[in-house]
Amino acid sequence: MRDIKKAIKKGYHGESLAVAFLEVHGFIVLGRNIRSQYGEVDIIAQKDGIIVFIEVKTWTVFSIDSVQYSIDKKKQTRIIKTAELFLSAHPEFDELTMRFDVIFIKGKTFTHIQNAFTVDNEYQN
Repeated sequence: MRDIKKAIKKGYHGESLAVAFLEVHGFIVLGRNIRSQYGEVDIIAQKDGIIVFIEVKTWTVFSIDSVQYSIDKKKQTRIIKTAELFLSAHPEFDELTMRFDVIFIKGKTFTHIQNAFTVDNEYQN
């Protein structure tokens, strides 16, 4: 039970760091931990006519090369379906282009992978 609480705390801390990173880079954060019956999107942000659904990975042991394995087709589908439900509930974003990104945090290093996956394709990086 203690490890679960520690993981949740680490995940929330990583998401908070990712929000700060995004804001510094000109994104407007629209929401965090958006849940649906399908799953969750860690962060939803907007910039330059694009609405971005972002998965955050905060790891201390694994490298960025392992990220693609943690965001398998099943996870991508859950994120995509949650994003689609969010958009159907928020028609004010209808004109924006949709994108799926991953922010990988390891120590003090941030890697922002834009278009990490698409509705039709698997993980791109």
